[in-house]
Amino acid sequence: MEKAVEALMTVNILSEFLLVYSMDKKDYKKLGDFENYVYEVYRNEESYILRITHSSHRKHEEILAEVDWVNYLNQQGVKVPEVFQSDHGKIVESVSAEDGSFFYASVFSKAPGKSIKVTAPEFNEKLFEAWGRAIGKMHKETKAYTPPFSLAHRMQWDEEELLNVEKYVPEADKLVIINTKELLKQLQSLPKNKDTFGLIHTDIHSGNFFYDGSDIHIFDFDDCCYHWLASDIAIPLYYALLYRCKEANADERSAFGKLFLDSFLKGYQEKNPLPKDWEIQLPLFLRLRDVTLYSVLYKKIAPEDRDQNLLLMLKQIKNRIERKESIY
Repeated sequence: MEKAVEALMTVNILSEFLLVYSMDKKDYKKLGDFENYVYEVYRNEESYILRITHSSHRKHEEILAEVDWVNYLNQQGVKVPEVFQSDHGKIVESVSAEDGSFFYASVFSKAPGKSIKVTAPEFNEKLFEAWGRAIGKMHKETKAYTPPFSLAHRMQWDEEELLNVEKYVPEADKLVIINTKELLKQLQSLPKNKDTFGLIHTDIHSGNFFYDGSDIHIFDFDDCCYHWLASDIAIPLYYALLYRCKEANADERSAFGKLFLDSFLKGYQEKNPLPKDWEIQLPLFLRLRDVTLYSVLYKKIAPEDRDQNLLLMLKQIKNRIERKESIY
C-alpha cells in the first residue's frame, strides 16, 4: 500500500466498519494490504471477509458495480463469495478520512477450501481443469448480466490507470513506453461481441482462489472490468508460468505451459465455448499482463523495499516488453 494511504488508515476507521457490519470489534485478522486492506472478521464465531478500499484506488460507484456483479454470479451458481449488507442495508459502506478522502468497505463470505502453492502436489492437471471449468462457467453467466445501476459501471479495459506506464516506470524505460502504446493500439482494433468480450474478473491467479479438492472458489474481484474473455485464459497461464517456472529454461516453460493449457481448456469447454480467435489473442494478453505487472510493482513498492527477487522479476519483465515477447 502507498505510504500516503497507510497514514490515513487508522484503527478508528477499521472500528467504524466493524461496527456498521456488527462484527466483533476486538477479534480480527489482517490478511493483506497490497491494493486493499483485507481482514478476516467474525460475527457469532462465523468468519467473513472485510475489504477496505481507499478512494484513490476505486470510486464508490466502481465498487458498487463490482459487488453487484459478484452477487449476480453467486446467484447463478458460480463459486464466488456472497456479498452481505451492512446494518444500514448497504452493500458498500463509506467512512471519511482526515484529509477529506474516503475509505469504502464491503463484506463477503469466506471461500471454502484452501490456498494452493504452485509447488504443491495439488497444483496439477486436476486443479488446472477445475480452474478452467470455473472460468468457463463465469464467462457463460456474465454474457447475460446487465448492470442495474445507471451511474455505476465497471471500467473498460483501457481505462486501467496502470496502462499509463509513463506515470510509474522510470523515465529511462522509453522502449517500454513506446511498445506499450503500440500494444494498446493493436488491442483496440480487436473485434468485440458478446461471445468474446464482456465483464470479467481479469486476475484469476492461484492467489485469488481457494481449492476444495474438487472445485475452485474465486474471490478478489477488485480488478474486474470489461475486457476480452481470452484475457481470463491468459492470466492463469501467465501466473502459473511466472511462479512455477521461475528457474526453468525455455523448453521446460513451454512444456509446462502446454500441460497447463490442455487441462485448463478441457475444463473451460465443459462450461463455455472457447472465444473466437483466442489463440491469436493469447500472446497479446500475456504481453499486456507484463505491462500492468511492471507498472503496479513500481507504483506499489518503494525502491528501498525491492529485494533481489523483485529486481530480477522487473528485469525479466522489462526485457520481454522491450522485445515484444510473451511469457509463453
